[in-house]
Amino acid sequence: MPHLLVLEARYYTEINDNLLKGVEKACTEANATFDVVSVPGSYELPAALNLARRSKTHYDGFVLLGCVIRGATSHYDHICDSVFQTVQDLVVAHDLSVGQGILTCETYDQAFERADPTHMNYGGKAAKAALTMAALKQKLCA
Repeated sequence: MPHLLVLEARYYTEINDNLLKGVEKACTEANATFDVVSVPGSYELPAALNLARRSKTHYDGFVLLGCVIRGATSHYDHICDSVFQTVQDLVVAHDLSVGQGILTCETYDQAFERADPTHMNYGGKAAKAALTMAALKQKLCA
């Protein structure tokens, strides 16, 4: 039975609650289990992933959940660029199976629509991606 670690940024609580519901549904359908660790915002997700990869608990994969919404300054661009590049560097350097569910949206409404587990379900998609990559890693590296 696959076991995932969900790392979630709690900055937008309602958005993240929906993303997490999507993960729960996808894991139930796949007969997978998961643990959840929360961090304050999306910027902290790469550091949490780096710590989690060294966890004493075995995780077959990781799901990153968060939301960055564009504001009036360039802060959005800096956060998105930094988070995505650092996550990708960790994934490649350490052969991690990661499903990326960090929403990058122009508006709160766009984020809500993408997080909705009955609509676009990006949380579920991220969990399925992590499970798919974990199975691929098992197949190719076992």
